[in-house]
Amino acid sequence: MSGKHKVVSHEQWLKARRALLVREKAFTREREALSQARRDLPWEEVSAEYRFEGPDGSESLAELFAGRSQLIVYHFMFAPDWDAGCKHCSFWADNFDPIIVHLNHRDVTMVAISRAPYAKLAAYRRRMGWTFKWVSSGQNEFNFDYQVSFTPAALASKRVHYNYAVQDAGPPDREGVSVFFRDESGKILHTYSSFARGIDILNTAYHYLDLVPEGRNEHGRNQFWVQRRDEYAGAGVAPPGDTQ
Repeated sequence: MSGKHKVVSHEQWLKARRALLVREKAFTREREALSQARRDLPWEEVSAEYRFEGPDGSESLAELFAGRSQLIVYHFMFAPDWDAGCKHCSFWADNFDPIIVHLNHRDVTMVAISRAPYAKLAAYRRRMGWTFKWVSSGQNEFNFDYQVSFTPAALASKRVHYNYAVQDAGPPDREGVSVFFRDESGKILHTYSSFARGIDILNTAYHYLDLVPEGRNEHGRNQFWVQRRDEYAGAGVAPPGDTQ
């Protein structure tokens, strides 16, 4: 790589770096404005009643808040007939556990939701060494209502509603994130959802890759290289505490 890249003196490097810093600062300000615009979006009331199966038995959407006012749901791709969770969602999920304690102290609860039966979710979570809460929506319409799961008929037509467009979404379940707020009266409101490349912001590893010379090095083949954490060559050791 270094043989193809321009190599300059320290003074020239500083000049180029300072020029880029101007753009970075402008981007930071625009990102802050965009984040505020996201928070300023109108909300919609959640009127449906959902029950989820998880480590605490059957719980309502309200109970998933765990006493806090804000809830982040990661829509994890794991269809009922799959034997393992999506490897790409697993890449995202590897980022969850370390941050949840910090989210909790800012009045935010975070959970993952999938359609697969809870027994499959629990087994896969043990395999991956994760501890975040993960519940099943397999007995309700939650995934379909938030447009991350699709009926066989819709898939056959290749015209499903995903990422705010009618398109061929591919598999029966897709990735995304949804945010909810619970007010003092107990009313639940849907505040935000994002899908596909819109969830890049949740993947810490990608932000680090964006810093290095080769970047993501995907050349339009998004995540072609991603494997589950225990499937990379030489990664056969189970995470600490795993009992598989």
